[in-house]
Amino acid sequence: MRKGLEEEATKQPNPLSSPLIYSSPASGDPMTQAYWQCCPWLLLLCDMCLELPRAQVPWERRCEKLFNQPSEHLPVTAVNTTMRLAALRQQMKTWNLTAYIIPDTDAHMSEYIGKHDERRAWVSGFTGSAGTAVVSMRRAAVWTDSRYWTQAERQMDCNWELHREVSISSIVAWILAEVPDGENVGFDPFLFSVDSWISYDGELQGSSRHLLSVTTNLVDMAWGSERPPVPSQPIYALPKEFTGGALGRKKYPPSEAICRTTPKLRLGSFYPHLMRQHQVGLFNLRSSDIPYNPFFYSYALLTDSSIRLFVNKSRFSLETLQYLNTDCTLSMCVQLEDYSQIRDSVKAYASGNVKILIGVSYTTYGVYEVIPKEKLVTDTYSPVMLIKAVKNSKEQALLKASHVRDAVAVIQYLVWLEKNVPKGTVDEFSGAEHIDELRRNENFSSGPSFETISASGMNAALAHYRYSRTKKFLQCLRAGVAVNPTKELHRKLSTDEMYLVDSGGQYWDGTTDITRTVHWGTPTAFQKEAYTRVLMGNIDLSRLVFPAATSGRVVEAFARRALWEVGLNYGHGTGHGIGNFLCVHEWPVGFQSNNIAMAKGMFTSIEPGYYQDGEFGIRLEDIALVVEAKTKYPGTYLTFELVSFVPYDRNLIDVRLLSPEQLQYLNRYYQTIREKIGPELQRRQLLEEFAWLERHTEPLSARAPHITSLTSLWAASALAILSWSS
Repeated sequence: MRKGLEEEATKQPNPLSSPLIYSSPASGDPMTQAYWQCCPWLLLLCDMCLELPRAQVPWERRCEKLFNQPSEHLPVTAVNTTMRLAALRQQMKTWNLTAYIIPDTDAHMSEYIGKHDERRAWVSGFTGSAGTAVVSMRRAAVWTDSRYWTQAERQMDCNWELHREVSISSIVAWILAEVPDGENVGFDPFLFSVDSWISYDGELQGSSRHLLSVTTNLVDMAWGSERPPVPSQPIYALPKEFTGGALGRKKYPPSEAICRTTPKLRLGSFYPHLMRQHQVGLFNLRSSDIPYNPFFYSYALLTDSSIRLFVNKSRFSLETLQYLNTDCTLSMCVQLEDYSQIRDSVKAYASGNVKILIGVSYTTYGVYEVIPKEKLVTDTYSPVMLIKAVKNSKEQALLKASHVRDAVAVIQYLVWLEKNVPKGTVDEFSGAEHIDELRRNENFSSGPSFETISASGMNAALAHYRYSRTKKFLQCLRAGVAVNPTKELHRKLSTDEMYLVDSGGQYWDGTTDITRTVHWGTPTAFQKEAYTRVLMGNIDLSRLVFPAATSGRVVEAFARRALWEVGLNYGHGTGHGIGNFLCVHEWPVGFQSNNIAMAKGMFTSIEPGYYQDGEFGIRLEDIALVVEAKTKYPGTYLTFELVSFVPYDRNLIDVRLLSPEQLQYLNRYYQTIREKIGPELQRRQLLEEFAWLERHTEPLSARAPHITSLTSLWAASALAILSWSS
């Protein structure tokens, strides 16, 4: 999800910040001539951009020659990092480091980061959202997963090695081979969680290499004045009608609420609260420091006698300051302190007779290392994360309301596509722009919740394909001209192929995320079967009844069973939590092994898929609320209630594959959509959309008997879970 390439295309070239050169090498400007002479590969790149796209060449073959020699295989999108690495290595030399580790996160362990925190992207040229870089005095390497291998090959120059794995043991093995005994490996402690530091430190134990914490970030020093500024937009309070009650304004003050959910922490203890999204939830404050996320850079320190918020104070209006300190006693009013003082404040507090709770998954080592170990109480997750994961009744109602309006926008989009795709006037870019605009027109909208995935045909086979920023960067550049990518560069939507749209909105009352896959022509038998089996997986998990406190990983296989039984699968997670005008991926809810157990009041996505490499991709994603199930006999059981209200593509459903139970569930879901969305469409006089909804939610009927029973479903899935675990 890289941003801002349009702006970059209009800037003057800078060897430390820009991978592209737009002026001609024949220019009379001596500085321009000198730059071209010292970077001869750029001549080749601009020559290549006049050609049609060629077949991809393996990364290793492109980089057989030294970087400063022309290579016929170097892509036009490769970033010249020679001077960036030279600047970083100069900083490493100053700090007596032989290697330096550069993660892909920020000081709050965020999934989404701001432009000024894109350190790994700046130093390596690789802009994928996941990956770790390590730079030594002689070599440089990036480790990333299979989603980004092609992107990394296209963006990194021959200064860099690409490692197609992500394990810390693999990174440390490279470090051990590169760093001599007795020398130092540096890292920024604010970019390492406690868990990450423990893993690296454990791998290096006994090697005689020293893992050295350096609080000055060396990439920032090398980046210098070209580094984007820290955001400074106003911080505002969310209106009361859109909140379920901030933690500090619920029944108990923050410290007591945390202690009630964390028995091993007694009052008189202290919790350093580090994740940005937790501050906005604690205080019902919002801003826009991170694209698609209403967060602001801050820390919160909570004790039995004080609430301290570390933030840029100048961003608060008098109205917001007044809101923070309404209905509080003097000792429990919010004290604002400078953002940069968090480490010193924790250290000072730790000198007293206190116990300090740390959530090791999301607390940074920069805070952890200043706390005496005998004063630490550790847990996997922050107690505030656990409190926030379960929505109260008002928060549930708000999220449901946002999904009704969001469904209207998505249905408007699908109707628009149905009319315009046959005309050949829609491409991935214009489609994504249109659905984003439809959402912005909805009440209480604050824009998209992530960059829309708009993918047609073979592009949809990439599970996290981005239609715009990355796609534009892969296009041919014309020498001597500043490139401004246009809509024409994107794949046309066609009635001959499948189209996948994964999108969401930020609204003051909730965050949404939904994926639909459609085909306007005649799909193949295999496409229909694959789609139907993905739908079957979605239904099987959505209608499942399971004991309370069951972990998501235990039931996740139900989403895969219909695919597994014919030898198909998908390579991504099945779901994630979601916030109330917060993050679209809200940890720790979901179906992964490190997610917490399911509980009533949680929201999660359910999103099985299937991806046929080079041909098409399918994903069906809905948001579901965990609710109490009604069972024949007494007991505490849970199930899911869908709050996404957009019908699936009838053209792709092979009803013969559905069991009677699945068909009954689907028709009941369609009836719910009619009841929830139909009146809203009529109220708005969206008669065309209402007629479309009526057609697409007509009850489906079985065409052939199906013998799969719910009992056999349970048995097959239990066996699959056991075999998968082993």
